[in-house]
Amino acid sequence: MAETQIEWTDATWNPVAGCTIVSAGCTNCYAMEMARRLQAMDVEKYKGLTRRSGKRTIWNGMVREDQSALDIPLRWKKPKKIFVNSMSDLFHERVSDAFILKVWDVMRSTPHHHYQILTKRPERMGALVKKKIADVLPNVWLGTSIENEEVVERADHLRVVPAAIRFISFEPLIGAVGKVNLSNIHWAIVGGESGRSARPIREVWIDEIFDQCVRQRTAFFFKQWGTWGKDNKRRSKKANGRVYRDQVWDQMPISGLAL
Repeated sequence: MAETQIEWTDATWNPVAGCTIVSAGCTNCYAMEMARRLQAMDVEKYKGLTRRSGKRTIWNGMVREDQSALDIPLRWKKPKKIFVNSMSDLFHERVSDAFILKVWDVMRSTPHHHYQILTKRPERMGALVKKKIADVLPNVWLGTSIENEEVVERADHLRVVPAAIRFISFEPLIGAVGKVNLSNIHWAIVGGESGRSARPIREVWIDEIFDQCVRQRTAFFFKQWGTWGKDNKRRSKKANGRVYRDQVWDQMPISGLAL
C-alpha cells in the first residue's frame, strides 16, 4: 500500500507519473523532487520525467501511463480514502481518454473505497466526465487546486462537473483568493507551502476562505501552516502545526450529495 502523511487521505495511488508546470502553485511541487529521487533509486516508472533548471528539479513534460498500477486498489480490502495521482494530474493533456476511463472502471469496481481526484485542469475533467462517463460514482470526489486569485476561475469549471463530492484544495495558498463562489462545492482544504523555498502564507488569506466556507456551508479542513507560521516566522512544518483559530479543523464532506 502507498502509505502517506497527507492529513486528509489514507493512501495514494499513482497510475500516472509525470506532469507539467501550469501555474504559480506548481513552482515548488514536491512531486518533482520526489520523481528525481525515485529515478535515482532506479524506479523505472519515474525515469526521464524531470530535468534540472538551475538548482531546481522540474518536470520536462513527459507523462507515463502505468498499466501495471491499475489493479492496486483491488488488492486493498479495507476501505480507504485514496488520493489519485499525488505524483501527477490524471487530466493532464497527455493522458489519454482511454486510460482515464480505465481508472474510472477500477473506481467503479471498488465501491468500498473513496477516491479523491485533484486536478489543475478542471476544464478537461468536466468535458470528459460529461461526454464519456455515464454514471456519477458516489465514491469518487472530484477537486481542483486554487493557489491565488489568478486561478480562482477553476472553481467555476469544477462546479459544473457531475460529481457526488466536489472539493477545492487551496494549497499551497500563496496569495489572497478573493471572493469564491462555493455553491455546490462541498469541501475546502487550506494549507501553506512547506520546504526550503516555501512562500509565506498570511492568516488573513485563510480567514477570507474560512468565512466564505461558513457562509456557504462548505466543510473546512486546515491542513497546515507549512514552513511559515501565523506569526510569519520560519520554522519546521511540524513546529508550526495545524492549529487555526485555536483549534484543529478536520471537517469532511458528506458523501452522497446531489449532483
